[in-house]
Amino acid sequence: MPVKGKDFTTAYLGLGSNLGDREGHLQRAVAILTATEGIEVERLSSWYETAPVGKTGQGWFLNGVARIKTSMHPRELLSTVLAIEQRLGRVRRERWGPRNIDIDILLYDDLTVNEPDLQIPHPRMQERAFVLIPLAEIAPDLILPDGRRADVAAKDRFPGQEVLPYSGFRC
Repeated sequence: MPVKGKDFTTAYLGLGSNLGDREGHLQRAVAILTATEGIEVERLSSWYETAPVGKTGQGWFLNGVARIKTSMHPRELLSTVLAIEQRLGRVRRERWGPRNIDIDILLYDDLTVNEPDLQIPHPRMQERAFVLIPLAEIAPDLILPDGRRADVAAKDRFPGQEVLPYSGFRC
């Protein structure tokens, strides 16, 4: 849904799923984001098949990144993405555990927020190939919090973090 007025912010969202119809969950999340007042999905990366990070004994994820324009403040955006996760059936059982949908706020312009339940920039985004590779696809010149361009950071080595282009078939 187009963002009305001039008070909007560019933000980046990470999306992921490793349960059930992963692609369907991601497509439904993007459709809901697109239909949400105050959010306009400007760009969407390709989907990437990715090995789990943190808790490795689970299925592979499908991940991507969306660039949005939003008239929402960070806390309102967080509430919105959590509501979308809940609407799509996400149940939070364990940190880094399997999930049908995960939506993270990666960046919100150049704003820094450090609260117990909201950290922007996302505190681990620069350590995760499954975030940096799709981010670099849609915003290669984006300057990350550490001063590097997204396309440069995406070329780093990430031991144990396999990221493969998604072809629609399970690897």
